[in-house]
Amino acid sequence: MKLVETKNAPAAIGPYSQGALSTGFIFTSGQLGINPETNEFAGDNITAQTEQAICNIAAILKALGSDLSCVVKTTCYLANIADFEQFNKVYEQFFTGRPARSCVQVAALPKGALVEIEAIAE
Repeated sequence: MKLVETKNAPAAIGPYSQGALSTGFIFTSGQLGINPETNEFAGDNITAQTEQAICNIAAILKALGSDLSCVVKTTCYLANIADFEQFNKVYEQFFTGRPARSCVQVAALPKGALVEIEAIAE
């Protein structure tokens, strides 16, 4: 197993890595909409945070020689399921290959985030 740490995505805020490569698959840790340059949320709305979370996933995949087109599964957590439609509008712009996905509302996310996304890629 190979772990990844890239400066192009926010540093882990706990005892875990940004992602791992194992048996040909990359598993990313959940990514919030935090800009790695400022360590702040990219914005205070679901659109900005979703876009940044996906960009963070892309940076982790790139560090391991992959990209968003190789994603086979995502798990998406929303602080408010009422944001589902706006979330989907951003999501579909990046995940054009339509990977398998789970999307649920959760009681709360770290740092008060509106969205968290994790991915599995080839």
